Amino acid sequence: MKKNVKKSLLPYLFLFILMLTILYFVSSANNKVNILSYNEFVNALDSGKVEEMNIIPKTNARVYELTGTLKNYKENESFFVRVPLSDEVIAKVMKANDDYDFKIITESDPSSNSFWVVFINVVPMLILIGATFFIFSKQVGGAGKSMDFGRSRAKLNEDSKKIKFDKVAGLKEEKEEVQELIDFLKNPKKFQKLGARIPKGVLLVGPPGTGKTLLARAVAGEANVPFYYISGSDFVELFVGVGASRVRDMFRQAKNNAPCLIFIDEIDAVGRQRGSGIGGGHDEREQTLNQLLTEMDGFGANEGIIIIAATNRPDVLDPALLRPGRFDRQVTVNLPDVKGREEILKVHAQNKIFAKNVKLSYIAKRTVGFSGADLENLLNEAALLAVRRNKSAITMAEIDEAHDRVLMGPAKKSHKYTEKEKRVVAYHEAGHAVVGLKLDGANEVQKITIVPRGAAGGYNLMLPKEETYLQTKNELLHTISGLLAGRVAEEEIFKEMTTGAHNDFEKATKIARAMVTEYGMSDLGPVQFEQRESGNVFLGRDYTKSRNFSSQVAFEIDQEQRKIINECYEVTRKIIRQNKDLLELIATSLLEHETLTKEQIDYLVQNGKMPDEDEEPEEETKEVKPKEKKEKKNTKEDEK
Repeated sequence: MKKNVKKSLLPYLFLFILMLTILYFVSSANNKVNILSYNEFVNALDSGKVEEMNIIPKTNARVYELTGTLKNYKENESFFVRVPLSDEVIAKVMKANDDYDFKIITESDPSSNSFWVVFINVVPMLILIGATFFIFSKQVGGAGKSMDFGRSRAKLNEDSKKIKFDKVAGLKEEKEEVQELIDFLKNPKKFQKLGARIPKGVLLVGPPGTGKTLLARAVAGEANVPFYYISGSDFVELFVGVGASRVRDMFRQAKNNAPCLIFIDEIDAVGRQRGSGIGGGHDEREQTLNQLLTEMDGFGANEGIIIIAATNRPDVLDPALLRPGRFDRQVTVNLPDVKGREEILKVHAQNKIFAKNVKLSYIAKRTVGFSGADLENLLNEAALLAVRRNKSAITMAEIDEAHDRVLMGPAKKSHKYTEKEKRVVAYHEAGHAVVGLKLDGANEVQKITIVPRGAAGGYNLMLPKEETYLQTKNELLHTISGLLAGRVAEEEIFKEMTTGAHNDFEKATKIARAMVTEYGMSDLGPVQFEQRESGNVFLGRDYTKSRNFSSQVAFEIDQEQRKIINECYEVTRKIIRQNKDLLELIATSLLEHETLTKEQIDYLVQNGKMPDEDEEPEEETKEVKPKEKKEKKNTKEDEK
């Protein structure tokens, strides 16, 4: 190691000497100094050639150092001469000065000032020694970092003790699953007394943003134990063996602080199946995974260490990670339901000021499919909009706009439609609303706007009437009919087709295909021909997709899929023709107001016109009243 440091210092020393040499020659080339003898100096003095003179006495050497310029010298040219330290020399200089009147500058002896002696002689040496020490320390530091390469990157999070279960909303069942870990970390003897073995590892599985990391921090906070966190990508490096070394060092630190929790986020980065993919596996990742498997359930005992890992790709994990003794328990963290969303909104609304008409329960009903991160982002966008509009509180207007921005992007108010395009979009969106009102199984229209957002010319928020885990065949067919309603309305009114329904067709085709190939809802019978997200995840899901049916069955699948779409299309056409007046009413109102809410659409259906502004109640009453009616209606349906 010392030899390597010396070798690495040689280039810097050579560069330093080279720079000094260059500076010396550059300064010498620019300033020409003529060294005169004593007789030459006296002759120049007597003949009046001296133009300027600088006298510096050197008491210790018993001489005067004289520098200056002669009248025939060029620019940057000077002379230098040493003369005896005597009164005779000074008398000659003063006599010549009286005769020829040249400039004389007299300086004191530098050696008489001890400070300057020390400064001139010691400071350069200190600078040189300091520069050498700095270069040497940098080299040693780099060598130390290379020796530190295999140390764990896991960090101890002190703030995790502040996070409790009250900060984790909407995960009631998930919190019950991990409650045993907290009890074990607080009182392990209670479990050991009955011979129970606590799970060594818990795998949190769920979509992004559902609160997996927050749940792990809350477990550490409730148990009041050290909480180490690391990402799966922190193990994998270019050099083989570094990841395995970091795993060993991580468990060594955890043993010294047991009982404790280790949280590995995105474990699929290091825990992928071994030997998968074209050309074999990744040696460094596989060795890291092997070491992790050994540390979790090997010959060595890791008492008091519980590992919590999170991933949204459990399908790519190595089977050895998921066996008993390693990750004994899997906790699925799903998207929250309407009650969970309301609880999450209450947590994120604690530091925000809302208007009186804002009800979190109403927001929860409108945000189907939102994760906890999405809900937090929704309220934050609403708060930013309220600040931008100089409001003292967040109102429903900001929340509606934030909801639309999160789903579709900001409104493009500067984009101008032609009059024909505007009418086409209005009738297209009105068609969705009519079918949603007339079919029980179709999605219910919550909001319609013809203001462009993102890549869409219009926006139609359609949500299920109720959140359910199962869908009937009739509901799926009605959903397809609702998606096709925009194109049918265009054909019935304008007698032509546009490209505006391409996204509707994409969704309708996926549902129809799933009904035939996955759900067994066709004349082909209860047979599953395709699996969702099937295929080798390392080569592309469709690249190695297996076909478990013949070409004849593939032809029949296409026929059944087309049959479902065509039947739904005819049902939609019939509804649009029977309710053309309602279609005209909604489209005309949409052209006038550009945006319609569910409450306004319901008023149109009941009264045949938009509510007058003079007859409308106050904003607070207007927001609360329809919601109360809806809640009562749902209550009656539940009783039935």
